Amino acid sequence: MQSRFRADRGLTARMGITLFLLGLLYVAFVAVLIVLLKSWVLVVVIAAALLGAQYWFSDRIALYAMHGRVVEREEYPQLHGVIDRLCATADMPKPVVAVSDMEMPNAFATGRNADHAAICVTTGLLRRLDPAELEGVLAHELSHVAHRDVAVITVASFLGVLAGLVVRFTLYSQVFGGRGRKDQNTVVVLMTVMAVSAAVYALSFLLIRALSRYREMAADRAGAMLTGRPSALASALTKLTGDIAKIPTRDLRTAQAFNAFYFTPAFGAAPGAQRYFSSLLSTHPSLEDRLDQLGRISSELGEAPAPGKAG
Repeated sequence: MQSRFRADRGLTARMGITLFLLGLLYVAFVAVLIVLLKSWVLVVVIAAALLGAQYWFSDRIALYAMHGRVVEREEYPQLHGVIDRLCATADMPKPVVAVSDMEMPNAFATGRNADHAAICVTTGLLRRLDPAELEGVLAHELSHVAHRDVAVITVASFLGVLAGLVVRFTLYSQVFGGRGRKDQNTVVVLMTVMAVSAAVYALSFLLIRALSRYREMAADRAGAMLTGRPSALASALTKLTGDIAKIPTRDLRTAQAFNAFYFTPAFGAAPGAQRYFSSLLSTHPSLEDRLDQLGRISSELGEAPAPGKAG
């Protein structure tokens, strides 16, 4: 079913190109593994099983990893109410609603399609945002579901996960495989597998980062257009980015593995040079770019600034 979120042809084209390139990379990677390991049945079965698990159970895996639990309307009536209104406005199915008991203020969407999706927010986010800001963040997350880019990112990240697992397996086999039992050819094969896997991981990493940054801008646009209040989304972005930077880095390390799914990346305060390098490989565009876009949308809509609104 087509939702009322504004379609984004640029995002659709980029998702198609990314999946095509990653598909080629995936086929080449599996072919190399088959040649090197000389067991096509084992490689194909493991690769297919991992891909299927990540696609079909991505929502459960993400909620489990981030300690999210499904909540009913009686427990979080305001949260359910906002999502109900947005889904009615967008003409799309209501996703599963979940809350993660984390101080880090953030939100994410997951799931393979609109009928099998989940929206999760942290308790830290609920404590910090007013109703209009919360609506802006949830509209942003719902647009990810409507645009189907959540499923694309989930599938795209599979290749990097697989390559990373192969690298780890190769390292463990080198360390624990025993001495004197490996001939020179075996060592060469293992090193080649590790080198190819590392190269595949790096390429998939860069492709996913490029798509992820664009999809965040697309979600900001679509969410702002749906609510008609870009300033509320801009206020939420500014507030949450500033608050996340104050959280100790050690508390953000676990969350950083899921940055591609978050509303705003889980990065703490960093020196200028380190911040610049991180931005080059970030899953999200800069705060300045996001705010500039929302400012332009606000001008196009003729939105009047809220009097006395604090950033």
